[in-house]
Amino acid sequence: MTRYGKVQGYQAAEDTWVWVAIPFARPPVGELRWRAPQDPEPWAGVRTPGAFNAGCTQPNPLNVTGIGGSEDCLYLNVWRPRDAETRLPVYVWIHGGGNSVGSATMVTDWYGSRVASRSHMVFVSMNYRLGPFGWFTTPALRDGSTPEDASGNYGTLDIIKSLQWIRDNIEAFGGDPANVTVTGESAGGFNVLSLLIALPAAGLFQRALSESGSATTHGVDEADARSRGVINQLLVQAGRARTPAEADSLAALMSSAELNAFLRSRTDRQILRCYPRGAFGIMIDNPALIRDGAVLPADGFDVLSRGAYPNKVPVILGTNKEEGKLFLAFSSTLSWKSDLYAAVARYTSERWKVSGVDEVARRLAANTDQPPVYAYRFDWGAPDQQGASPLPGSWGKRLGAFHSSDVPFFLGTDTLDGGLQILLYTKTNEPGRKALSAAMMDYAAQFARTGNPNRPGSLLPEWKAWTNEPGVDKLIVFDARGDAVAIKMTNMELTDDGVLADAKSLAEPLRSQVLTALDQAHMPAGAR
Repeated sequence: MTRYGKVQGYQAAEDTWVWVAIPFARPPVGELRWRAPQDPEPWAGVRTPGAFNAGCTQPNPLNVTGIGGSEDCLYLNVWRPRDAETRLPVYVWIHGGGNSVGSATMVTDWYGSRVASRSHMVFVSMNYRLGPFGWFTTPALRDGSTPEDASGNYGTLDIIKSLQWIRDNIEAFGGDPANVTVTGESAGGFNVLSLLIALPAAGLFQRALSESGSATTHGVDEADARSRGVINQLLVQAGRARTPAEADSLAALMSSAELNAFLRSRTDRQILRCYPRGAFGIMIDNPALIRDGAVLPADGFDVLSRGAYPNKVPVILGTNKEEGKLFLAFSSTLSWKSDLYAAVARYTSERWKVSGVDEVARRLAANTDQPPVYAYRFDWGAPDQQGASPLPGSWGKRLGAFHSSDVPFFLGTDTLDGGLQILLYTKTNEPGRKALSAAMMDYAAQFARTGNPNRPGSLLPEWKAWTNEPGVDKLIVFDARGDAVAIKMTNMELTDDGVLADAKSLAEPLRSQVLTALDQAHMPAGAR
């Protein structure tokens, strides 16, 4: 029984129960588009949804229109062990996808049955608005609105709304609302980091784990400029103007009320068609995590340096050794056999580590009232110094320890990006792979319970907290060779200046080629 009505679950894998597609907010359609999420409408009887929600409006090349999902998408899923235990830790998973694609259950890698069963926790995943429906602002939408409605950070507010739902309802599922860990990978990791500094999220979670996140935000001016271009395209699309320049002049003459009404009159498909496709032909370049001053601070992640962020909780920060290879391998711009491929993969991955781990850890650890911060790098799949990799054939050189490859290790699913496991997971690498996954799940479960990943009696290497003291061990490396895990602490620490200086030391023409690629990759320098 939730506050809004009864929901029916069913038996799932790994000796768990699952409840799917529970509404945590009212459908954000009509006048609720580009508004903070509202409480769901209560219902009579028992909700018995038979399938996961398909996700929010997003590019989908498999759909005949090129667009899939729906604006009616604010639903969450709950897994728990099939027993009577209560006050279980709550493990919240925020899906990735560049804040423009994806859903909580897009691939089985993101299902929560193994975490719920093996780690004995309640696992919650949710959908949140994506692309221009999740992050969009323009003066016409801000006029006369509440600060949250005017923020432009609707996807962020959706995630916060799901945490409020967890606070108010998770006891009915055996979870402890006072022991909530927020986790996520890629854009999910970005969103986890944003929750540390989001004022409306204060007190809604007690730990945070960011996988391949980045402390990156966008200014209101930047977001306004992008939305202005979209508005011009929509006016041309609607036949109200012949050219973008003419549309720009027309928009300047429209009142806020007229422009607001026009934007709301356009369908989600019409709006999304104004955005060109980026990575993998699906992601769109839309400013997300906007420094609006109400949901996220006006100075973004610089607030960490001031120590004025609301959620001072134990944190795990991590990236993969070769984040960049996933994007290079499927872009067809560089040969995976080339030195340029290896160099671009290395330096983009190192800059990602700076933005999502090192710079954030340094800022957090500088605050005396910040609980411990733990950092990791995931190396499984990356070639060693002799060029050997646990991946078969040439895949170590082509993909290695790529972006997203750590997800099934933390969640224990033994699947990979909807089918890559067929190519990469073998009987030969299975023992080491599963041993490493068990170790990473052990660390994560203990962290979710206590804020410290080290379980007494586990026999795993001690995972020491990050320290800003130079030359001291501060980051754990996750790897496996053969049948055994290869986990060790290291004093590895990077700065953006140091990464760029190293890239500039390369011989020509590799130097210029790498620097050009880094500039085009738009990897952020530090955290902002």
